[in-house]
Amino acid sequence: MTTDSSIYAQLAALLGADLVQPIDASNLDRLTHDYCVIGRKDVGVLALVLPRTTEQVSQALKFCNDRGIAVVPQGGMTGLAGGAVPIGPSVAISMERMRAVIEVDVAAATITVEAGVAMETVQKAADAADLFYPLDLGGRGTCQVGGNISTNAGGNRVLRFGMARDLVLGIEAVLADGTVIDSLRKVIKNNTGYDLRQLFIGAEGTLGIVTKAVLKLYPKAKSVCTGICAVDDYAGVLDLLRRARTGFASQLTAFEVMWPAFYEMGTVGLGRKPPIDLGQGAYVLIETQGTDPAVDQERYESVIGAAMEAGIVKDAVVAQSQREATVLWDVRDSPGEWSKGVHWPQLGFDVSVPTGEIGPLADEIGDMLKNTWPQLKAVFFGHVADGNLHVSVRMSGHDVPELDIEKAVYGIVAQRRGSISAEHGIGSLKREFLHFSRSPAELALMRAIKKAMDPKGIMNPGKVI
Repeated sequence: MTTDSSIYAQLAALLGADLVQPIDASNLDRLTHDYCVIGRKDVGVLALVLPRTTEQVSQALKFCNDRGIAVVPQGGMTGLAGGAVPIGPSVAISMERMRAVIEVDVAAATITVEAGVAMETVQKAADAADLFYPLDLGGRGTCQVGGNISTNAGGNRVLRFGMARDLVLGIEAVLADGTVIDSLRKVIKNNTGYDLRQLFIGAEGTLGIVTKAVLKLYPKAKSVCTGICAVDDYAGVLDLLRRARTGFASQLTAFEVMWPAFYEMGTVGLGRKPPIDLGQGAYVLIETQGTDPAVDQERYESVIGAAMEAGIVKDAVVAQSQREATVLWDVRDSPGEWSKGVHWPQLGFDVSVPTGEIGPLADEIGDMLKNTWPQLKAVFFGHVADGNLHVSVRMSGHDVPELDIEKAVYGIVAQRRGSISAEHGIGSLKREFLHFSRSPAELALMRAIKKAMDPKGIMNPGKVI
């Protein structure tokens, strides 16, 4: 009979004792929770593998596949859907030791890295080469490239640069049986049949483990302009967005909308002075990036000023320094501070519909929550220009079943043919709701791909499908 201790011993003998850890009190906690999901500690994690090379990942996967042992790939554990949290007996493979920046190719405007490299490290390496890596989110210092790719991370600049899948030129990945897929190409044009890299982007480790990636870089901006504008309602948001798109064109990098309750909580709720007084219908953070500081700042203030003259913008604050810009972004990034007790514990939703429908969607969800569970407090915010609405429901002190709230919210999103997960992934939290956004035929095709690439079903079982 195979025991937990024998699995650890065999892996240690195969890979070396320095690459395999037994599961004990020193590592169990960090292995069994991400930012939002706290898993059970008695699920039976058999061992923690910490490879330093692709070959070691391959050896570990082949070992597990031959024995039918489940594998859970792990990165920075900053996910929001439980995608890297073990839910049954399994071997955890953490990519944290594969953190080399392999190459920055200035001519090709690419960076090649191992999967365990933190997002912020990629950003800094690009900056040192006078280039720019645009993917960005609150967990930048902890989240890893492999996890960003596996969840198809989005964040603050999707409007201009796209999501993770738009920034990945090449991938190296290891299949369940240990086969290494080398697609580490730096070319933009590559019309050679199926785009295999896309199989691993957004797959959340259910088809294989990403070990390296070639990422697309951009010229570094010479200017960044930031401001917050107040408008009366969502119609004003859309009017301002049209003006921003026309006035800033490709320089527009962020258009972040905060509903009043969110804005109040992100300012006075956290002891900050509001940049603009409370009491407005909506607050919009707008960021642009350009190449001429003097001209760009003048253009920014001109576009915002024209919107004020037209009566669309009721009040505005434009940052005059990086410090002031950071203060404005702190309001939008305040969800990272909610665990201090301001709005915690919370049930979060990350949904998408066409931009024009986001205001009505927020109203519909808000009315449903208020009428059904008046004791709950919900706040709304989002990357509206790319169709992404976040909803956060504070659950503290209430015994309302989360499942009931989830079914109600996702049902409303499904009626608008939207997505139940705009950027956070499916993981284990949203798996049973996937049919709200995917047809039976789509789900069948996803299962067929999973069966072809992982016939024994060892890769991150219980996640996505």
